Amino acid sequence: MQVSISGTGQLLDLQRKLRRAGHENIRSSMQRRIRRAGEPLRSDLQNSIRYLTITSAGRKAGKRGGASPTTRPLRASIARAIRISVRTTGNPGARVWVDRSALPPDITNGVLARLNEGRLRHPTFGNKRRWGQQNATPLWWDRPIRNHQPRMAREVARVLDDVQRRLS
Repeated sequence: MQVSISGTGQLLDLQRKLRRAGHENIRSSMQRRIRRAGEPLRSDLQNSIRYLTITSAGRKAGKRGGASPTTRPLRASIARAIRISVRTTGNPGARVWVDRSALPPDITNGVLARLNEGRLRHPTFGNKRRWGQQNATPLWWDRPIRNHQPRMAREVARVLDDVQRRLS
């Protein structure tokens, strides 16, 4: 799961101009400002997953239960794995994504996608023969992105205009 603002002709053209001019301080300033534009989105996504309501039907009468086989909380693990990157070379742009390498091995992209859809099926207490379903508020990833996209596009356009003005 990721969101990107990249590949615009203006950004590619600006990248070429920066490389020719050799202004390293302008490039680092541009990266810093674009990253700063993405920070509120990252923070909003982290809060969205941290406070996501997850419910289940509960145990039926006479069914046994027990402690969870894992000690780490799902929502906090996902929130810690949300990252931002800004590139000015190659395929320039800004990207917000969930870093799979920062997640425990049992949380996959499939789990993240199903959680975004509003449902999560998993083995009951680690038992692969018994499965349970939990429901969550859908679109925890999509809503914040939709809300922040116009602001981020305006902010990136403002940064690019400032840098182009400095290069002219």
